[in-house]
Amino acid sequence: MNYTLLKSGNKIPNFGIGTWGLGENEDKKEKEIRTIVFALDNGVRLIDTAEMYGNGMAESIISEALKHIYIKREDLFIISKVYPHNAGRDKIFDSLKASLKRLGLDYLDMYLLHWRGRVPLRETVECMEEAKKEGLIKDWGVSNFDIDDIKELESLKDGDKCTVNQVLYHLGSRGVDFDLAPYMNKNNIALMAYCPLAQAGALGKDILKNNTLLSIAKKYNASAAQIALSFISKVSGYIPIPKSASRRHLAENIESQNIILTDEDVDMINKEFPKPDEKMPLDIV
Repeated sequence: MNYTLLKSGNKIPNFGIGTWGLGENEDKKEKEIRTIVFALDNGVRLIDTAEMYGNGMAESIISEALKHIYIKREDLFIISKVYPHNAGRDKIFDSLKASLKRLGLDYLDMYLLHWRGRVPLRETVECMEEAKKEGLIKDWGVSNFDIDDIKELESLKDGDKCTVNQVLYHLGSRGVDFDLAPYMNKNNIALMAYCPLAQAGALGKDILKNNTLLSIAKKYNASAAQIALSFISKVSGYIPIPKSASRRHLAENIESQNIILTDEDVDMINKEFPKPDEKMPLDIV
C-alpha cells in the first residue's frame, strides 16, 4: 500500500477497509473476523471503525482478528470515532479508553469526531490534544464536516491540528469536489471517502452497473467497482475505505490499487460523473 503524509508528519495508508455494519449479528461474527484477517493477510493496514458500529462490537471483532495474524503495531493504522454526545471533557476520555480496551490496543492512530453535535468544538479540540500528549492517540480529525464547519474548526486554537475529514464520497456524489475538497487540500487535511461504492446502489446511484465504468473495466479485465476505487484513490487523491463482507469483493477492492487509469479513462469518467459547478449539500448517511 502507498501512503499519504499527514500534516503531523505521520503516514496514513491510501486505502483501507470500513467496518460499518459489523458486530450487529452474532451469527456473522466468525465470518466478519475472517474477512478482516483476509484483508490484513492481503496487505491492508488501515481499518476504520467507531464506538457506534455494533455498539462497540465492531471494535471487538477487529481485536479478535488481530489475534490471528502477526503484524507489528507500528505497521497498522487503526481509526475509531467518538459519538458527538461523548465528545466533551466529561465523557471523551472514557469513550476513548473503552474503544482502546475493546480493540485491545494501547493507542489509536486516528480518533475522529463522528459528526458535529452540541459539545463546543473548542472543548473537543482541547481534549483531542490532551489525548495526543497522553499517548492515547497519534492524530485526530473529524467526520461529516462541511466547509463552514472545517473553517470554524481551523479558526480555533489547535484546530489546525485536524489531519483528516472523513466524508461520504462516490462517483455519484461528488459535491465535495466543488469547495470542501479544494479547501482541505489547500490546508493539508486528508480526505477519507466512506461508502465509495455507493453501497452497491443503496445510496441511489448504482455505479456498479454503469456502462461507462463497465466498458473501462473490460479493458483492464476488472470490475466497475475496481475502476471507481482506482479513480477515487489514484485520480482524486482521496482515501477510500470500502466495506465488504465478501472475501471475493474484498480481494477485488484491494486489487483496484494496482489499476492506473489513462487520461482517456479519466475524461470518460468525468464526463459520465461530472464535478458539480455549484455548492451542494454534504451527503451524509
